[in-house]
Amino acid sequence: QVQLVDSGGGLVQAGGSLRLSCAASGRSFSSYTMGWFRQAPGKEREFVAGISLSGGSTYYADSVKGRFTISRDNAKNTVNLQMNSLKPEDTAVYSCAARRGMLIMNMISSYEYWGQGTQVTVSS
Repeated sequence: QVQLVDSGGGLVQAGGSLRLSCAASGRSFSSYTMGWFRQAPGKEREFVAGISLSGGSTYYADSVKGRFTISRDNAKNTVNLQMNSLKPEDTAVYSCAARRGMLIMNMISSYEYWGQGTQVTVSS
């Protein structure tokens, strides 16, 4: 089992940057494929980015490709999401998630553990 704590959200102007972090506790962090999801007001939760066990493979939603970068540090049990060139439509609660297995999945139901979420607000 793994516990996840998200942090790093805040208010930023359009075009700015934020770095989200997710700290994991528990055993075998490197056994979990990690993902970031977001949920905007009035919308369903959606996949943002995912990273493989070793960090060697990443996968992004088309809406963030080229602007966001996901990374992980298995020695520190952390996964990060660097968000650049932020847009007002990126405003949402962002949550990290973990799943056992090698495949990066973009489906919510594939993930077993979730962080509490951190609010990102991008002003125009």
